[in-house]
Amino acid sequence: MATSSAPAFTFSAPPPTAGGSALGAPGPAFSPLYQQIKGLILQSLQSGEWKPGEAIPSEMDLAARFRVSQGTVRKAIDELAAENLVVRRQGKGTFVATHAEQHVQYRFLKLQPDNGDTQSEGPAERTIIDCKRLRASADVARALSLRSGDPVLQVRRVLAYAGVPTILEELWLPGTPFKGLTAERLSNYNGPMYALFETEFGVRMVRADENIRAVNPDAEQAELLKVTTTAPLLSVERVAYTYNDTPMELRRGLYRTDTHHYRNALS
Repeated sequence: MATSSAPAFTFSAPPPTAGGSALGAPGPAFSPLYQQIKGLILQSLQSGEWKPGEAIPSEMDLAARFRVSQGTVRKAIDELAAENLVVRRQGKGTFVATHAEQHVQYRFLKLQPDNGDTQSEGPAERTIIDCKRLRASADVARALSLRSGDPVLQVRRVLAYAGVPTILEELWLPGTPFKGLTAERLSNYNGPMYALFETEFGVRMVRADENIRAVNPDAEQAELLKVTTTAPLLSVERVAYTYNDTPMELRRGLYRTDTHHYRNALS
């Protein structure tokens, strides 16, 4: 999308670790038992045994199911919670994380207003420019682990805050999992896009890799963002993955930097 750029910086969210083989099967000697339990829980999440927003069995029940100690299960769940795959709720249990939850909605949105925070700023005003089915180009196919020419869905939209166009995004999605996705559906859905993918298409994004560059927009991009072609923008290219490191989205965004900044917490 960008016309000129500076060297890129890459941020990668840590992938969920499957933790080796199933319990009782041959596996790497270095794989701790709790990692194997974590892998088994991940298999259940991936298969849809527990849906987003639903409670998973208690640590005691999981310990009995896998024939391990409760402490081993707790350590496995600790890692899943740290990776935002499950959420602990005091006195209620552990639930499969969902992008519909307030604290998860902004997990992949790193653009922050210079004054206040994302939640105080309120939800973005979204305008869908177009949504169409295409054949995957070589670079899109490579990013999504498809073959060139495979069907993909291309979406373009503008996100505005307080009436000011701030983010221009172009997305590519594999055609088969997102069959039936239309511009009308995207426009009518009030929640985050990832929540729509999760609830209506059964695709949950669990991690993402991003590449960031400093760029200037071309004429069309500048018009959509209401800036000049010399305005400094951030170009953020993201590949988002569902379980088992399967790529499900290529997203290229242009971010205005006159009232917002990119914030990434490292640990």
